[in-house]
Amino acid sequence: MFVELNELLNASPERPEQGKLTLLRDTKTDGSFLVHHFLSFYLKAGCKVCFVALLQSFSHYNIIAQKLGVSLTAAKEQGQLVFLEGLKSCFDVLFGEEQHVGQPNPLQFISEDGSNLKTMYEFVRTSLMASGSDSWKCPVLLVDDLSVLLSLGVRPVAVLDFIHYCRVAVCSQLKGNIVVLVHSNDDSEDEENELVVNSLCHQSNLILWAEGLATGFCKDVHGQLKIIQKGSSELKAERNLLRIYQYKIQDKNVTFFARGMSAAVL
Repeated sequence: MFVELNELLNASPERPEQGKLTLLRDTKTDGSFLVHHFLSFYLKAGCKVCFVALLQSFSHYNIIAQKLGVSLTAAKEQGQLVFLEGLKSCFDVLFGEEQHVGQPNPLQFISEDGSNLKTMYEFVRTSLMASGSDSWKCPVLLVDDLSVLLSLGVRPVAVLDFIHYCRVAVCSQLKGNIVVLVHSNDDSEDEENELVVNSLCHQSNLILWAEGLATGFCKDVHGQLKIIQKGSSELKAERNLLRIYQYKIQDKNVTFFARGMSAAVL
């Protein structure tokens, strides 16, 4: 049986969950398809989205979003999407492009010691604060990807502090959601990245972990997805729920199926 991600997560655009931190994790594969899924899902659901895009350009995300039935350009013009283009912001900081008065560059930290992400947090908070004319549903912060911050010299504790304050503002105060992507590698010697990954695993309500196949490339199976649904913190006896599926990335969607049920086998 072939299904899509919304069916696996029992997610409905009409009634998106609120107050959740979702961790997207990839190991030996590219998990960006999960970012595109959640971006299009929340925009279709009518949520206000702040997208901190540290990895790719706006045009890259927009081309893929159009294949999924969403126009990021229209969403920006309507005020539904606030897009932080990390590549451009880095260029502006490093090469001295002037900022608008009263609007510091959210990535100002890269010209400092990497210990303070306050400007980026303030950008997120003000972007998602509701105005009187807003008619959007719950606010959403989407980050692609958090590992880039470490590559820019940000300390792990500063990254975790940033997520902590965003959780307080977005999940607790505004009753919204946070979705972040991080890269990981089981045999990695990057202790700082693994510290961030492990800490976020403990904090998250839902973990979607994309992994490459141990057997290597296969045209009918592109990888494996672990879905880890955390038990309620109020019900200590409730255990985490683990489900494992394989997936195939197609031009306009991603299909999931039980292990051993790919077209190559059937």
